[in-house]
Amino acid sequence: MEKEIIWSRTAQNQLEKIYSYLYKETKSKNIPNKVIDSIYNSAVILRTNWEIYELDEMKIPNDKNYRAYEIYNYRITYKLPQKKFRF
Repeated sequence: MEKEIIWSRTAQNQLEKIYSYLYKETKSKNIPNKVIDSIYNSAVILRTNWEIYELDEMKIPNDKNYRAYEIYNYRITYKLPQKKFRF
């Protein structure tokens, strides 16, 4: 069964900041687009396989519902779904 992925406003703002930072540093749209697309695409697998990543040991307290992974040196944390994902 697939779960719905919901990106919080905070997560969306952080992705915008990542894009702006990378664009400012590289003066190119290609690199920030690639990074942001990779982050979004990395979350797609979670629709059907949400327990593939390890528990988020940095989340305090972690009630065992939070998982995390890294992509391009960015840490992605998500809560295991009831019906929907929240980033």
